[in-house]
Amino acid sequence: MPVLPELVVCHRLTLRRWVRDDVAMLRTAIEQSAEHLRPWMPFINHEPMSDDDRTALIDGWERDWRRGGDIVYGMFADDTVVGGCGLHHRGGPDTLEIGYWVHVDHVRCGYAREVAARLTTLALGRPGITRVEIHHDAANRASRRVPEALGFQFDGEQPDERVAPAEIGVDVGWSTTASTWSGPPVGG
Repeated sequence: MPVLPELVVCHRLTLRRWVRDDVAMLRTAIEQSAEHLRPWMPFINHEPMSDDDRTALIDGWERDWRRGGDIVYGMFADDTVVGGCGLHHRGGPDTLEIGYWVHVDHVRCGYAREVAARLTTLALGRPGITRVEIHHDAANRASRRVPEALGFQFDGEQPDERVAPAEIGVDVGWSTTASTWSGPPVGG
């Protein structure tokens, strides 16, 4: 499977693969946003993480990416971390799932929507990828606004394991395909 691009340019942001030199920036962004992310993001359960462990995590992301697997990006406005996102092979060989989180100082700026739109277009342009999904817990209204705003199809709800404190254990699935994706709405 071909690797996903390590650099993606959006309208206001640059997405690039996290690398070892980003350990301090990633640590700081997560520390500053920990209480904002704790209700929804299970990775916060591993915080605080040592820089050695964070380096090992980034190294693991790089190995997975080089093998044609998932990619985990930092979201940057110039040199400022505004969040993180990724494309994940969770739904089968023809599907990529988008994940995202936004730094507490940059919420409600439309960054998650901008990134999800760009990653959707990128994913659907990849050979063999015909479907893009976004999943979130039913209680996470902020995450729900992203696929709704982008015109993703509501695929339904199903019971899911609670992995973060604010979750209610109901997975909400959304998707789009090459035939239904028309890109972000005007102004998006």
